[in-house]
Amino acid sequence: MPHRRIYALLLAASGAAHAADLNVLSFGGANKAAQEIAYYQPFHRASGVGVYADDYDGHYYREIVAGRNTAPGGRWDVVEVSAPELARGCAEGRFEKLDWAAIAPRDAFLSGGTSECGAGIFTWSAVLAYNQKMLGKAPQGWADFWDTRRFPGKRAMNRSARYTLETALLADGVPASDVYPTLATDAGVKRAFRKLDALRPHIVWWESPAQPAQMLAFEQASMALGFSGRIARAARDWPQLKISWPGNINNVNYWAIPKGGDTALATRFIAFASQPENQATYSRYIDYGPTRKEAIAMLPTELAQRLPGSDANRQGALQLDSAFWAANGKVLEARFERWLSTGQR
Repeated sequence: MPHRRIYALLLAASGAAHAADLNVLSFGGANKAAQEIAYYQPFHRASGVGVYADDYDGHYYREIVAGRNTAPGGRWDVVEVSAPELARGCAEGRFEKLDWAAIAPRDAFLSGGTSECGAGIFTWSAVLAYNQKMLGKAPQGWADFWDTRRFPGKRAMNRSARYTLETALLADGVPASDVYPTLATDAGVKRAFRKLDALRPHIVWWESPAQPAQMLAFEQASMALGFSGRIARAARDWPQLKISWPGNINNVNYWAIPKGGDTALATRFIAFASQPENQATYSRYIDYGPTRKEAIAMLPTELAQRLPGSDANRQGALQLDSAFWAANGKVLEARFERWLSTGQR
């Protein structure tokens, strides 16, 4: 596992007693850095609970369910998961049902910001990102991402069926409203892979969410499928990194409580992290949008307008269908890996 942080040092040094440690697992990089400032440190200061915070690549079933669990005592109390993995884990009984009476009113969240097993942390988008210095002109959508004549250079893409198949169909002219009905058919899946065949010689694959920005910054790719907040955060250091919003894939990430964790303590943390002021702090450090309605009003107008949930950035966006991926993800991921290794669609 990558870098770890423990927020119990001050209490331990002073000899003060503190509650049982909370083990939290989230996505790494700039996302985790913002969570440390907005959630972990303030929760430790407010509660006296020691927070052990680790990170992973977001593939809950591949990393955690497969047995690669490095949590102290063998338990994670709170994990960050994507919508499809939350839906699957909740259906399979791997996550606890949340006690919403102890967290916040569900109608205080944006639509899609709550579920039976998950409390929305932030809204985000998978976007077309590019290095302006390498291209000189701005691509306007996924068709341009596939156009290696007008826009030369390598393309950095997620080594996963998710997002990759959607963008292939969008590039092939499928309207956003028809993407998932198309992917629900064998002919539609083959269509997506045929489109990927054309781009494959130009693709470099990434597996960690931090990699797309790095690949763009170090000119290993001129365009990338990446996550909006990561790209925006990296652009503070590399201003040549830009986002093209047309065709972005909008989604929500959630806090969930795995079975076997400290449910009461995890619920306290989720309630704390879901407070509007804490979500607003998070969005000030990384360009992901709050899920609490009140938090959005706490942000400067200029920041709110560049977040994934702004009216302008939601125009033409594709909403990730978590139910589709919960039902079809296992089969499509296996098919994607077969395509990678054999070229068979």
